[in-house]
Amino acid sequence: MENKFYTRKCGIGCLFLMILSCIVDTSNSLVDRLESTKSYDYTKYHPMAEIYRWMEDVERGNPELISSAVYGHTFEGRNITLLKLGLRHPEGREKKVIWMDCGIHAREWIAPAFCQWFVKEIVQSYKTNEKLEQMLQNLDIYVTPVINVDGYVFTWANDSTRLWRKSRSTPPADASCYGVDLNRNFNANWGTVGVSFDSCSNTYCGKHAGSEPEASAVMDFVGKMVNKTLCFLTIHSAGQLILLPYGHPEISAPNYNELVSVGKTAAAEMKKVHGMDYTVGTSPQILYPNSGSSRDWARLTGIPFSYTFELRDKGEFSHLLPEEQIQPACEEAFAGALSIITYVHDKALNNAAVPKVASSVYGVATIWIMAVFITTGDLV
Repeated sequence: MENKFYTRKCGIGCLFLMILSCIVDTSNSLVDRLESTKSYDYTKYHPMAEIYRWMEDVERGNPELISSAVYGHTFEGRNITLLKLGLRHPEGREKKVIWMDCGIHAREWIAPAFCQWFVKEIVQSYKTNEKLEQMLQNLDIYVTPVINVDGYVFTWANDSTRLWRKSRSTPPADASCYGVDLNRNFNANWGTVGVSFDSCSNTYCGKHAGSEPEASAVMDFVGKMVNKTLCFLTIHSAGQLILLPYGHPEISAPNYNELVSVGKTAAAEMKKVHGMDYTVGTSPQILYPNSGSSRDWARLTGIPFSYTFELRDKGEFSHLLPEEQIQPACEEAFAGALSIITYVHDKALNNAAVPKVASSVYGVATIWIMAVFITTGDLV
């Protein structure tokens, strides 16, 4: 009764003031969120709790551009969360997809730092960059700042755990060492080259392809979008490399020449930023053979463009890259990623033929599943 009486007494003027007050409160809340996002320090490494909060803030501050989704859970039960960046298509057409993930290897802190930097650059520039705005109307860019959340959290525990690489799954029944190399656990010539079946090794590939919930989550989520996914980018360190499929020395991608060309263009764009050289090629050509990588899985499953970025540096600091190098490393990586994304966008927009995996490649891959297991030494 009190509220009804108050409304009758105040009339339309009070009602207007009440509505205005609600609008001001909402606006102030939005401004607070925007300021919180702007004040985030992108030149520092952040623990997982801060990254989770940043993801919430950047989504709430940019609702027209960003949404989030939990698409899996780690062995220890933590959320694997992505941000989806994209604008509504003016004509409501189905959009193509770009995938980007970081932090599959726990100790490579510059990788999650780059995924955050990438989102920041998009947020700050799309309203004034007509080309970028157009791409965001045609594309949805899925960004996972940290896939190996358990391992990343573990690297923050103390100095003795800082260089932990693998996940944190429990040891096999007959062993005592934790974790699996998630980038050897994908269903792509799994267990054939560049892996170990010793759970104490940094390249332990797990019990079977997709045995780890983190790798399985990516394969399940991306696998449902294969027909509209143009490019798969996975960010690592170190070595300053742009790696393309495949990790097995006996298999070549059907669009190998184009993958090399696009990769070299990206490397050239990266060099323009700070003069850093990035080498382009397959892993056997410029690093070492490997199998079960997410990059190879993406290409085998039908995504035409798939790359691994190995960010700075070339050995001086390796996985302990100083914070003063975060900004330059991310600036050059952004230039390379944007170069590739622009190429695949323009190609798809012009209705050019985008090659899929030839059936003969599947045949070769199947043969090599039966190959003799080969292991290699230490790796980045």
